[in-house]
Amino acid sequence: MACDLWLVPLVDVLCHSADNPFAEEIAVYDKALNDAGLPPVPVYAYMPGLNGDVAPVAGFDYDALHFLRRAYLLQLSGLAVTPVEGLDGEYERLLEMFEQGAQQSHLVWHYDHAGAYVPVDFPAPLSDDALLAGGGPLGSAHGLLRELQFVAPAIGIDPANPPAAPQPPAGPTTLEEPAAPIPYDDSPFARERHVWLGLHAAATRSLAQGSMIIFS
Repeated sequence: MACDLWLVPLVDVLCHSADNPFAEEIAVYDKALNDAGLPPVPVYAYMPGLNGDVAPVAGFDYDALHFLRRAYLLQLSGLAVTPVEGLDGEYERLLEMFEQGAQQSHLVWHYDHAGAYVPVDFPAPLSDDALLAGGGPLGSAHGLLRELQFVAPAIGIDPANPPAAPQPPAGPTTLEEPAAPIPYDDSPFARERHVWLGLHAAATRSLAQGSMIIFS
């Protein structure tokens, strides 16, 4: 099934608009951040090039996302990161075995069909009843980027000089729709690398532009 990542520019022309479609979500995120003693979701003054338009940044399938999460958990736990053809329940077993580490991970402890990453730095994903009733745990774009840099060498990526990111999807996909065919590279970790590159593009642009990353 297809998974899209979108960037939501946190600029005043969008966030302070009466028609802001993300107003309710941002209010929930602000409360969770406040309860954790953190600053609210930042809102930036308009600047040329950021007009408030929401745009896709990456697309991949859920299984490939779980492949990357599996690699991260193995790397975090000091186990060998080996390529696999399928998960066959291994990812779920890893989540159970290393639950504490998983719950501290912005990459792992996040819904794969909803939710957001915000450009606020905090150590572990935030979770409360309101978040879980909506999009799930709230992640930090800073934390996501750190974890992507940590797992990169295990899947053959130099985090200081990664390959070019894949093209984003041409348009939105539905939850039941299959992901578009992807020209994977010839690495045994091709699926993990494809997701890594998409998430890395989203995280770096989130921090550079002051955008929120949302799953759809």
